[in-house]
Amino acid sequence: MSLPPPASPDELADRARRGLHDRLGVTASVVGWAPGRVNLIGEHTDYNGGLVLPVALPHATAAAAARRRDGTVRLSSAQADDTWSGTVDDLSPGRVTGWPAYAGGVLWALRESGVEVPGLDLHVDGTVPLGAGLSSSASIECAVAFAVRGLLGGEPDDEVRRAVVDACIRAETEVAKAPTGGMDQTVSVFAEAGSALLIDFTTHEHSAVPLALGDRRIVVTDTRVSHELTDGGYGSRREDCERAASELGVATLREATLDDLTRLTDERVARRARHIVTETSRVPAAVAALTDADWGTLGDLFAASHASMRDDFEISTPELDLAVTTALEHGADAARMTGGGFGGSIVAIVASDRLDEVVAAINGAFADAGLGAPDHLLADPTAGARVLR
Repeated sequence: MSLPPPASPDELADRARRGLHDRLGVTASVVGWAPGRVNLIGEHTDYNGGLVLPVALPHATAAAAARRRDGTVRLSSAQADDTWSGTVDDLSPGRVTGWPAYAGGVLWALRESGVEVPGLDLHVDGTVPLGAGLSSSASIECAVAFAVRGLLGGEPDDEVRRAVVDACIRAETEVAKAPTGGMDQTVSVFAEAGSALLIDFTTHEHSAVPLALGDRRIVVTDTRVSHELTDGGYGSRREDCERAASELGVATLREATLDDLTRLTDERVARRARHIVTETSRVPAAVAALTDADWGTLGDLFAASHASMRDDFEISTPELDLAVTTALEHGADAARMTGGGFGGSIVAIVASDRLDEVVAAINGAFADAGLGAPDHLLADPTAGARVLR
């Protein structure tokens, strides 16, 4: 059994160019490309000032664009039948919904930051599974932002890249109304090939962590259970964390200790906070384990992370639990749910010679449970967003 590779950046860019021509009748002058991500460890810690350790996927979005001179904006997607048409003014918060909120919201946010966004025709096409907790939304946002930067000329430097991250976060939180914390956009822009990205959301610093995977592969299993960040579950967890920080008198839960949590009187809020405090502490330990190829320690850290998300944060599902348990029973070194929760995917570290067994076992377990077939992909760490011409 072999898992098919995703389209290469050039292949996906060609698809987006053809889509722009077929759907909107124009020829692309530039393509922005940006990857999805899978988070190795550090879940829901970004908006709590904590640490995260994602990698960028080879699965990505390409946004093909052509400048217009009449101020009109037209947006289309290979993953949707509808085409959106209007102006940048029409893309402000509260005026657009669905997938155009993610793509068009970036145009609005860039202009809000002072970028002279021109009228344009834009078509997006992607290979990041939708609703899988692998940040298809940030992939779209960052690809669109890089397409705009490409239209304006020049190679994006670190200052421009930071501005892109900020604009994409605003697009997601203010236009698409998904209360995310910024991890997804940061890794989509700043990732380095062969490395994870350690991000500190108190200092907003990040650094590449080269991965000593050897004969191991990072495997993602999409349970195909619906995952939607705007349905309230994610937001309610964030509200609980903010309440805990307020009651403890700290700016974020990054400043809290387990002893501090005994002062919280609401049992649910205390459990939410306990997940954040313990999860943040697991991230540097996982960095050390990955650097040293210490798979036993990494397995323990992943197991503790999954249990914390299942029991304290209550964001796992029976399908995620089944995939994790089955992967470990059939030879995975480490496995845990990943992403915002309430469905989506698991991430596992698997020796190459056990890969087929793990994939087949998960497929069989899902079939035996009467569940739909899951999907699997290899998450070979790739580099971040770029402009393709």
